[in-house]
Amino acid sequence: MNGVAAEFGALYGAGPEGVWAAPGRVNLIGEYTDFNEGFVLPLALPHTTVAAVSRRDDGVLRLHSRDVPGGPVRLDVTALEPGTVDGWAAYPAGVVWALRAAGHPVGGADVHLASTVPTGAGLSSSAALEVVTALALNDLYGLGLSRPELAVVAQRAENAFVGVPCGVMDQMASACATEGHALHLDTRDLSYRQVPFDLAAHGLRLLVVDTRVKHALGDGAYAERRAGCEAGARALGVRTLREVDAAHLPAALGRLTDETVRRYVRHVVTDNARVARTIALLDAGDPRAVGPLLVEGHASLRDDLRVSCPELDLAVAAAVGAGALGARMTGGGFGGSAVVLVEDGAADEVAGAVGKAFGAAGFVEPRVFPVVPGDGARRLR
Repeated sequence: MNGVAAEFGALYGAGPEGVWAAPGRVNLIGEYTDFNEGFVLPLALPHTTVAAVSRRDDGVLRLHSRDVPGGPVRLDVTALEPGTVDGWAAYPAGVVWALRAAGHPVGGADVHLASTVPTGAGLSSSAALEVVTALALNDLYGLGLSRPELAVVAQRAENAFVGVPCGVMDQMASACATEGHALHLDTRDLSYRQVPFDLAAHGLRLLVVDTRVKHALGDGAYAERRAGCEAGARALGVRTLREVDAAHLPAALGRLTDETVRRYVRHVVTDNARVARTIALLDAGDPRAVGPLLVEGHASLRDDLRVSCPELDLAVAAAVGAGALGARMTGGGFGGSAVVLVEDGAADEVAGAVGKAFGAAGFVEPRVFPVVPGDGARRLR
């Protein structure tokens, strides 16, 4: 991203030791499955968070963002504890805390950040911020951590320091995705496969509809779903819902007495199955057939998990009504974005239909943009 190194120099009085980037992500399918040790299929966005960083030897951590008014946030790395840092700075500060808590010799740092990842849109701006910080410190301090290990550190920062009980999908997508591919991730053991995802070769396009409804996953709704899934696993006598096979789902549901837990279990098990079906279609060279699975997944998120909202439901309905092959909400929900699979020639018509529907409903105009699979976290200089 232009100017980040120069801005660092103007801010801190000397140039940075390096510049790194990490992307946001959009998840094609497999939602709320990652903390159940299930399967997901995200891809990295071309939108990134860029960090210019230098080490310090005095234990001071200075954090600054081009995108947030005000001067650098100054922190003492030895005093970092969960609950001690508020706002955006908690994400990079949490990474420093997580690395040090794991025994890695990370001292201070000067950090300047700039991002093109939309915030609050369900596109993992927080994971991009965490992963770019982790990668920079890994390089500068010679920690030798692998990409999956960096993702786990970033997840711990968000779970324990920021207080959002997310799974590891977002951080793994940001750290490990590759250009032109979707990341088929098994969140139990963090094994993954890069799945070719060249929609243009099939005359297709993937759109993201940012509803501009801001979500805040720290408000307890996400945690409540996680707790409900864990309660379902306990009631079924399994460690996680990953162990419930779709073929045995009716019998499993019959053993659950809590209707809310039953709905959560049904979503997780069926969404794991939808990931497997999507992978099979992509491997067979038939991405068009993925469309109905997206619609099916949205219905499950809306009706069983109940994490959608009127704007997301309208985006999906309007897109499909205008000829999209499929659409669903993506990310944690309660706002954020939808993902839409369209024929290339119909993209403008579908985007226009969604915008028109939002206007008729009195909603804020959505931001609709095409995405292609981008590269994962990397050093720029």
